[in-house]
Amino acid sequence: MLLKTRNLKYTTKMKSLILGILVLFGINAMNAQEVIDDTPAQDTTEVALVDTAKNPFKPIKIDGVAAVVGDFVVLDSDIDKEYAQLEASGVSTAGIPRCQLFGKLLEDKLYVHHAIQDSIEVSDIQIRSRIDQQIEAFLQQTNGDMDKLLRLYNKEDEKSLKDEMFEINKNGTLAQMMQAKIVEEIEITPEEVRQFFNSIPKDSLPVFGTELKVAQIVIEPKVSEKAKQDAIDNLKQIREDILNGSSFATKVILNSDDEASKPNGGKYTLNRKRPQMVKEFRDVAFSLQEGEISQPFETEFGYHIIRLDEIKGQEYVVRHILIIPEVTDQDINEAKEKITKVRDAIVDGSLTFAEAAKESSDEKETKFDGGQLINPETQDYNFELTKMDPELYGHIEKLKDKEVTQPIAERGRTGDIKFKILTVTDRLDQHTADYARDYIKIKQLAENNKSFNAIGKWQDEKIMDTYIKINSEHRKCTFTSNWLKQ
Repeated sequence: MLLKTRNLKYTTKMKSLILGILVLFGINAMNAQEVIDDTPAQDTTEVALVDTAKNPFKPIKIDGVAAVVGDFVVLDSDIDKEYAQLEASGVSTAGIPRCQLFGKLLEDKLYVHHAIQDSIEVSDIQIRSRIDQQIEAFLQQTNGDMDKLLRLYNKEDEKSLKDEMFEINKNGTLAQMMQAKIVEEIEITPEEVRQFFNSIPKDSLPVFGTELKVAQIVIEPKVSEKAKQDAIDNLKQIREDILNGSSFATKVILNSDDEASKPNGGKYTLNRKRPQMVKEFRDVAFSLQEGEISQPFETEFGYHIIRLDEIKGQEYVVRHILIIPEVTDQDINEAKEKITKVRDAIVDGSLTFAEAAKESSDEKETKFDGGQLINPETQDYNFELTKMDPELYGHIEKLKDKEVTQPIAERGRTGDIKFKILTVTDRLDQHTADYARDYIKIKQLAENNKSFNAIGKWQDEKIMDTYIKINSEHRKCTFTSNWLKQ
């Protein structure tokens, strides 16, 4: 049991590692789908061509079939690609056994095979939109050097690159959806959490590092009404120009403040079933007819106009232009003066930090909760010191409890400047897990363990129900799962 759990955790760790190095593709590493027919797999595991110039009867090994899983094959070269991708990203592969990577490829193919068997569907439009965004993100990092991208993935042209990326993205998405389906109904009760905790030997209980609770107050420069109206008027004129025949994509390049979508002509693909973008943006987009351009409207990012290009089922392909109202030096100075006064009031005891947050903070998510930050990983207020965001840690590492930082200037999501002050509201030193105090973390560990066991059970069952052929060379591997069906 312990060995299996460890191996499952190692597999998860490997997937996270490969996920990190394939930022371009944005998903777990998956090789292009290769479907085979129903004929039994050959033990020879060689793909041969005839070299007519030298010896018309001598086979030349092009690639080896390492395994067959359902309707898919794993090639020897697929394992080599995994190593090459790791090494190209500067990851040392010295401690990663070849059999381990091979086992991961077997898992991936098993997930995809059964995702197809279970009729799990992936939107081709969504996949292609993701590919466009991935390529644009890469080109932004390389000053538009498409040749560098083609060389990196050994492709002759953009079409062949996109074709392979399509298979990689689609297979990866299918695998993720299959895994999600396996664990989607898993729930854990308080009694199961208690039993899980009690099952851990006392000398093996997890140790949680020093944890802090951190609160902040944010003051943003107030944009003048004139600047807001200028942005609206600008968008109205742009809209009029487009209606009179100007190119929307050209107007995006010349005017939009959304740097992420500008290289793609301001294009986004929205899905009614999967919320993307802020609510105001979605509401306007979903209210348009094909070809219609919205009037200017406001979100937390600034002012927009949207054109709806196409509707395909639940998919809405839109283009937008964002204009962020200009913030003047006077606006910035007034915000800095305000947060300085707020800090002074806290330091001299006129206000508590929580009172000042409720009264003055511009951060809606935290102001009514005393400014308390929520850890996005654990969804509680505690931040483990060793896992804290380095920038946040840098601001509070020398603070004593209840001390308040000096005002900190920070750039927001749209590049605008804002000011904040931080304080440590509570501190918990490194300690061995305590059931009552650390219940949320223990519950998460218990849920992970239950999910690992469910995935392991699913793998065991599906391996026995699926046609699997392992090449004799690779049968020497020691697998965590019963791929050899022994």
